[in-house]
Amino acid sequence: MSLLVTRIGELVTNDPTHGGPLGIIPDAALVAEHGRVTWLGPATKAPAADRVVDAHGAAAIPGFVDSHAHLVFAGDRSAEFAARMSGQPYTGGGIRTTVAATRAASDDDLRATTRRLAAEAHRQGTTTVEIKSGYGLTVEDEARSLRVAAEFTKETTFLGAHVVPAEYDGRTDEYVELVRGAMLSAAAPYARWVDVFCERGAFDADQARTVLAAGMAAGLLPRVHANQLTAGPGVALAVELGAASADHCTHLSTKDVDALAGSATVATLLPGAEFSTRSPYPDARRLLDAGVRVALATDCNPGSSFTSSMPFCVALAVREMRMTPAEALWSATAGGAMALRRTDVGHLRVGARADLAILAAPTYLYLAYRPGVPLVRTVLLNGEPIT
Repeated sequence: MSLLVTRIGELVTNDPTHGGPLGIIPDAALVAEHGRVTWLGPATKAPAADRVVDAHGAAAIPGFVDSHAHLVFAGDRSAEFAARMSGQPYTGGGIRTTVAATRAASDDDLRATTRRLAAEAHRQGTTTVEIKSGYGLTVEDEARSLRVAAEFTKETTFLGAHVVPAEYDGRTDEYVELVRGAMLSAAAPYARWVDVFCERGAFDADQARTVLAAGMAAGLLPRVHANQLTAGPGVALAVELGAASADHCTHLSTKDVDALAGSATVATLLPGAEFSTRSPYPDARRLLDAGVRVALATDCNPGSSFTSSMPFCVALAVREMRMTPAEALWSATAGGAMALRRTDVGHLRVGARADLAILAAPTYLYLAYRPGVPLVRTVLLNGEPIT
């Protein structure tokens, strides 16, 4: 059955053929059938459809593409957050707390948490989400984390190289061998991506390269947690291996920026992490002015960025990272799609997946203009209203 969304006051398409990077069509309508966009244009010229959704003059945007999230976990780290807000620095060490809780949780417990957070993200306009493992760090726990993640998204990422678990203290190379061997073999059937935390205190460049190369040999696509805590080798490694995305990009050298600008690797910025850890925000303006392709994502996780709200991240990007509202919205939709190497989402063109969010606002500018307000009124996923 076909669905007509009509009386859209401002339709953001991310199709520059309609003018400007956001391709805005005023007084618009859109038709979806079989989960795809089949027509869009002025509302006065819209064809008939079997069902109608009236936007009542509100703005509509492509569904957010959250290309970096950790939704499969157990436990709580609110005390750690409170300690940081009292002045303690963030080091990443709290990941082990979540690992212990995740290992002790049942599959049903993990599934319930993931379902709750995915639904929470949907209500805020996210229609595509990537979900990582990384809180199990044993062969079975990484595989089951990805089995759970695969129930909620096709964009699943094997992150066995998140941190070195306590039982491998002082034996990082042995753990790397486990990750690239038995753990990868168990996880690969449920994953599309392979990721590694290339950072001081986690995995160095050689160890990260070993894990990523093994994942690529198993048919997985690479992405990298890069340069979050220090100016390290993560970005250079991501570009070297043709990774789809280098994520965090908080501490960048001129060489890093130049390398990203000359590559197809997307710089995925995660302002929720800086908000939650009181760390310096990435310099998005520097990246954009250099011609780097930028994505925004939530980094939703229980320790350093416990938010599933892409609108919140858009507002942070505008206020704290010197992005324009248009750049932030593009990065949270089309940019996220690029970071996942997807051409069917992040935009609204004929043939694209009919994923969109109707705002309780007349313009997309309200995403940054009214931070913290629930601005998403209706979400369509594959052409079907889900909120």
